[in-house]
Amino acid sequence: MAVLYTIGVFAFGSALWITAPFRGEVDERENTVASGEFRQTTYEEFFDLCEAVQNAEGTIQALQDERKTASETRTTQIDQSITALKATRIESVNDYNSKAAQEHRAPFHDKDLPYRLDATAKRTTCTN
Repeated sequence: MAVLYTIGVFAFGSALWITAPFRGEVDERENTVASGEFRQTTYEEFFDLCEAVQNAEGTIQALQDERKTASETRTTQIDQSITALKATRIESVNDYNSKAAQEHRAPFHDKDLPYRLDATAKRTTCTN
């Protein structure tokens, strides 16, 4: 009886060990892709990132317009702000593109959003 019990424990343990990678993938999928909260958050995140890029572009344009008539002191401030906004815009573009390329997020990328954003473009359009 003890021998049979020992064989059963080893067989069951081996089965668990063999299927561990598969079970881990299923658990990960259940915790992310199958989660309604994850799907909704991911869907909205793409819109938020694209909007962040557009907001930076709009602010850069407003500052460039202001710069034309600004004092020397204000021009220096504007130049610094524009530099910071350009860096922020590039970070948002890279974040968007990185998330768009992730397999588990791709199904929740709205069809009207561009697949990738162009960091060198002057204007970003968030609809196709």
